[in-house]
Amino acid sequence: MQPISYARHQFPPEMIGHAVWLYLRFTLSYRDVEELLAKRGLDISYETIRRWVLKFGCSYARNLRRLRPQPADTWHLDEMVIRIQGRHLYLWRAVDSEGEILDMLVQSRRDKGAALRLMRKLLKKLGFAPKVLVTDKLRSYGAARRELGLSARHEQGMRRNNRAENSHQVIRRRERKMQRFKSPMSAQRFLSVHAAVHNLFNLERNLIFRATLLLFRVAVAAVAKHDRPCVSTA
Repeated sequence: MQPISYARHQFPPEMIGHAVWLYLRFTLSYRDVEELLAKRGLDISYETIRRWVLKFGCSYARNLRRLRPQPADTWHLDEMVIRIQGRHLYLWRAVDSEGEILDMLVQSRRDKGAALRLMRKLLKKLGFAPKVLVTDKLRSYGAARRELGLSARHEQGMRRNNRAENSHQVIRRRERKMQRFKSPMSAQRFLSVHAAVHNLFNLERNLIFRATLLLFRVAVAAVAKHDRPCVSTA
């Protein structure tokens, strides 16, 4: 993992990391995080927290991604409409069969070219091709798959892509809390960082025993100890 420098910062790294973790882990505004820290006797303004998220968020996300195992070879691709500055844009997203967010891309079109850009980005980032592609009935996915020469089985259907559809809910909650994204670039930057933190805590608690959940929390604490500012559990 790449070391993170906190030179010339008044507050210790643990405090900075905890503030950034609160904002990315939970559906909170900067002012909400400011009030939570004030409850602990820390006088930190919401503007300072915003600057910390912008400065350190990408570095934390980069280190977290390097700790993640290889995702599943079944990819669910879907797109959702987001409104930015009065314009309707499309957020193209990809998740695997376990619900882990693979990548996302804010684009202005909903066509073959946009699907191609997403798939090329996924192949370059992950380094392997999927065995199964699950999408809705948008024909752009099939056209992009054929142009890339992928041999993956392509499954389409109304309910087969529920994994991707359900994963949109996290984005909608953040979008409402942030009172919509301010620009395509800021949306892309925030959602990329948010996805890395979301994947770390992505666990279907109804499918595991309590003892397994406790082991998972111990593992997260170990990650936090190795890279404290990423996922401080204090």
